Amino acid sequence: MLEDRTAPLVEEQPSPPPDAWPATYPKGYAVVDVETTGLARDDRIVSAAVYRLDARGEVEDHWYTQINPERDPGPVWIHGLTSDMLRDSPLFPAIAEQLSERLADRVLVAHNAMFDWSMLAREYARARLTVPVRQRLCTIALSKELALPLPNHKLETLAAHYGVVQQRAHHALDDARVLAEAFRPALRLAAEAGLRLPLLACRPLTEWADGAPAGGGRSIGRQASHRPNTWRPSRKRPACPYPNPGRYEPGGPLVQGMRVAISGDTSTDRELLEDRATEAGLHIAGSLSRLTSLLVTNDPDSATSKAVKARTFGTPVIDEAAFTQLLRDVVPQQDR
Repeated sequence: MLEDRTAPLVEEQPSPPPDAWPATYPKGYAVVDVETTGLARDDRIVSAAVYRLDARGEVEDHWYTQINPERDPGPVWIHGLTSDMLRDSPLFPAIAEQLSERLADRVLVAHNAMFDWSMLAREYARARLTVPVRQRLCTIALSKELALPLPNHKLETLAAHYGVVQQRAHHALDDARVLAEAFRPALRLAAEAGLRLPLLACRPLTEWADGAPAGGGRSIGRQASHRPNTWRPSRKRPACPYPNPGRYEPGGPLVQGMRVAISGDTSTDRELLEDRATEAGLHIAGSLSRLTSLLVTNDPDSATSKAVKARTFGTPVIDEAAFTQLLRDVVPQQDR
């Protein structure tokens, strides 16, 4: 199911005069939302939507498609797409060119952009193609830069702040529309303040490389071998800017500055999970000590050094699912 529209769906709003618009800002944006079979590195996209915006955030057109993930669709109760609904949908390689046309030469904008970018990049890598995206912008990060008075950083909260009405939550096209309408006034505020946009580079993935660079050819042939530990280069994380508020209190919220250790296998890619925690203001600890606020593990009774120390020190322990849920509403330090 493909949908393509060229008429803007949002009302025009005034923006800063030409001489007030930062010359260094991007020339165009692609507001993206994807719905997926899950959060792990081997999960697939079941639907995708793109709103193309011009340099000042005005809608140029929008596009939507369902995608056959070639597997169980996962959380149907979230995205609403069943196996029967997706059976006759195109495979990702069949829509990759259309999607590329809408992403090319634009900054990818998404709510929790690391997730949407990584899911897209892995789908392109499977197809032996390269995503035509060089930079991404996360609207959560932009909201923080603007110091918006939000109780949390959910998409519906950001939408409500700007008076945008959500019609079909977790439908890729509507989520992209909502984000596009919320991004425009945020972009205008940033421009008026001369704010430097929180742009991040999009590095190509090598997860499915088989000796040749992903995207070296456009033909879709045998899927390359899977190298699970090579999809993103390792890097040193910046220091957490917040002091440690102490241990996590079971049943309560996470607080910026908490030291979080992760042990054992995770269904979500480890670095992606750590990225989310870091972006939320948490400190990812490589080891566990008496100062660690929380241990995240799906096997609390394991014999790993972190799990053993957590039992010795009485460090609170929660599983990945609970941690992921708590990441949606991390409490800012100034609110304590």
